[in-house]
Amino acid sequence: MPDKEQSTYRYRILRYTPNLIRDEWVNVGVVIEQADGSRWAARFIEEQAEIARVRRLHPAANEELLRSLSAEFEFRLGAPGADIAAVLAKLDQSLSNVLQFSPRRGVLAGEGLEAELDRLYREHVAVPPRLHGGFAESTRAWIKKRLDYIFSRRRVPKLQRGIRVAEYTYPGDPLRLDYGYRNGAPGFLHALALGRDPAQAKVLAYTAGAIRKRVADAEFTAITEVEPSPENPRHQFMAGLLREQRISIVPLSGIDKFAEELRLKLSA
Repeated sequence: MPDKEQSTYRYRILRYTPNLIRDEWVNVGVVIEQADGSRWAARFIEEQAEIARVRRLHPAANEELLRSLSAEFEFRLGAPGADIAAVLAKLDQSLSNVLQFSPRRGVLAGEGLEAELDRLYREHVAVPPRLHGGFAESTRAWIKKRLDYIFSRRRVPKLQRGIRVAEYTYPGDPLRLDYGYRNGAPGFLHALALGRDPAQAKVLAYTAGAIRKRVADAEFTAITEVEPSPENPRHQFMAGLLREQRISIVPLSGIDKFAEELRLKLSA
């Protein structure tokens, strides 16, 4: 099988540094760009577990600032005709003292810009998985990593990554859905950890409702770490929110079958 063509990217890690004297920081985001400056992507901490990790390291951390990063960078880098390199250079000079970029680094990758962003985020920013009895704790990042593997192994075609919902909802909406496809009606897939933050289910349910106001036949699927348990009130709360917005739930135990069915549908 021929090797995939590799592309050159440049990336920087965004660091939160609330105490310059102690020179202590925690990584809170990744910004990556095509070497020729034609494309860019970014991802910043958003889940409650990620914010909580920063608070454990820096109890007085500015949570409002951390949660605003996605919208702020989307506004600056997403402006029509923006020169990505120039904007990043300006940001490097104008960021507040508590936010600093790491030195810019180059990387070769063959899976595409969004896939490389996901890899860098997992390695440099995501909450390290804790082990329970030898098994990694189920987080959204962990579910998404499994999805990347299964979709690649099953060779599911025509999947887009990191779908910006602002074009469907409202300008400035920072949310990106994990995957998107079109087979007549547009479809969206998003990883959701039932055992983690219920607010993510609210965000997904709200987003589905907002998108369907513009695209009534849009399809939504939430990929979860487990089947919702009838005995777990949190699971039932989150599953109920999704059902109200006609969002299908597929646990990882059924993802192989789902991926194969999606491959056949998108290959037709």
